[in-house]
This record gives sequence, C-alpha cells and structure tokens, in this order.
Amino acid sequence: MNIDNALTEGYMLHHYRIAKTIGGGGFSIVYLARNTQTGKWVVIKEYLPDKQIARIDGETVESLSNQTTNNFNTGMKRFFDEAKALSKIRHPNIVRVTDFFRENNTVYMVMNYEDGKDLRWYIKRHNGRMSEKFIRTVFPPLLTGLRELHNHHMLHLDIKPANVYLRPGGSPLLLDFGAAQSAFVNERRALPHTLTRGFAPIEQHVRGHIGPWTDLYAVGATMWACLCGKAPPPATKRAEKDSYKPAVRQFSTYYSRQLLEAIDWCLQMDQFSRPQNVDALLDIFNREPSEQPAPKPETLIERLKHKFPW
Repeated sequence: MNIDNALTEGYMLHHYRIAKTIGGGGFSIVYLARNTQTGKWVVIKEYLPDKQIARIDGETVESLSNQTTNNFNTGMKRFFDEAKALSKIRHPNIVRVTDFFRENNTVYMVMNYEDGKDLRWYIKRHNGRMSEKFIRTVFPPLLTGLRELHNHHMLHLDIKPANVYLRPGGSPLLLDFGAAQSAFVNERRALPHTLTRGFAPIEQHVRGHIGPWTDLYAVGATMWACLCGKAPPPATKRAEKDSYKPAVRQFSTYYSRQLLEAIDWCLQMDQFSRPQNVDALLDIFNREPSEQPAPKPETLIERLKHKFPW
C-alpha cells in the first residue's frame, strides 16, 4: 500500500469525514471515517491500483499513462459493479455494504464498522492450536454467509484468516471482497486481482475453472491455519511435488477425525474431489463430533454430489 496516495485526515468525501487510513493493498486503500449525517463510524474502501495511478492535488486520481488507462477503467467498473452486487446482500456474517459512489475519478465502497479482531490475530496469539469448540463456533456461521454469497452467484476468492473478522462473542464476519467475482459453474475466468499463497487453490493460479469449490479450498486452508498457525503448502508447490500431510495424520490427538477429514476434503488438489458447495461441508459440521467418523473423502464426495448439486 502506498500511503502517500491516501486521502488526508479530515477530508470530506460526500458526507463522510476521513479519520485515518487503516489498511489496503495493491489495488485499494481502506479508511476509517465518520458519517456526518448519522454520526456512525464506517469503513470506506477506495479503488486505487497504485501501479496504475497517481493522485493529483491530494484528491483526483489519474492514470499514469495511456497504457494503464484501459486496465484502470476496467478495474474501476468491476469494483463498482461488485459493490453494487454486494450492497444487495443482507446477511449477519457478510460485511454490510451501505453505500457506493464515484468521486475523484475513482469509486468508493462504504461498509459498516464493527468492533473486533481478525482471525489472524487469534491464530498468532495462540500459535494455532485453536480449540475444536472455537472452530465449530466460527466456521458454520461463516459458511452460511458464504452460501449467501454463492446464492447471489458471487465468489469471494480471497478467504484467509485476515479476511475473517470476529466480533465480541465470536460471531464471524467475512470481509474484503477485493477479489470477488461473479461466478458461473464451468466458466473459465480471468485471474482475480488477489492471490494469497497457501490459501488459493491451483485453479486460481493457472486460469482453471473456478466455482464454490474454489472458496471451499480457502476455507479448508483457513481451518488448517487454526490447527498449526500457518497456511498449508502453496498449491503451485503441491502441483510440482505434493508435500501436504493430511490433517488426520498430524492432529488426531487434538481434534475429532470428523473435523480433520472435512479439512482434508476441502484441501484436495483436484477441484472435483472437494466439496462442491457449502451445504456439503455444513452437513459435516451439523453432525455431533461424537458420532461415527465420516467416511473417506472419496466416498463422501460421491454421496454428497447427488444430494447437493450446485
């Protein structure tokens, strides 16, 4: 993130007063701001691909060259369209987009601000080894939010601990839709803006077929990080020589076989060997851990493919 391109503290953006810059990446900057009409705090994401633009006079965004103009305009349209789509989603586990607009020759997405910390903070604090109770508290509601996103024919494509926000009491919120795309099964699509090594499956790296199974790989990788404090081996490395050691072999002392097999199922390299939709994975979470261990992924897949078609 190029902090030099950020809007200054106190800047009035429509009826939002910028308080400070709180984050961002190569394609956006995120601000904490106050809605001067309601007095409430909000989070504002500004589309700002730092390798393509410059900010003039502290306000207006301009392309660096004719070569970057097309990419900038295409990305800006996509950002606006996705903000519009997200604004229609109402779910307690999906960050609420309350406003979006064009200004300063770019676009902005306004979201509710909520107290809490991201899952990455908890994982670092405990060096992984999050309890099974914690995992079963956080991930089922997170999955119901993801299902709502998929029901609107959208994919997140950057699920990871930093994008899972935990409010007081542990209620999760799925954040940061900078890589989100409209989703159509069996459609070969362009690479998203964001790829996080270890959490992105192979089809995101090689322009493969993306779908709900793509997000579910990332969910599995995020659960894996809860067990051991780090991401699984990157998919590109696994494609060369798979060094992934199944969770059922490493963590059986601490977690139920049912949970570990669910994680291993999500982390299959072959996209068709993973859960094909959220309901298939939720079906496992809805069982009591004391029940008989779930069947091996291959058996489970065949049974659930018919029960939960996408």
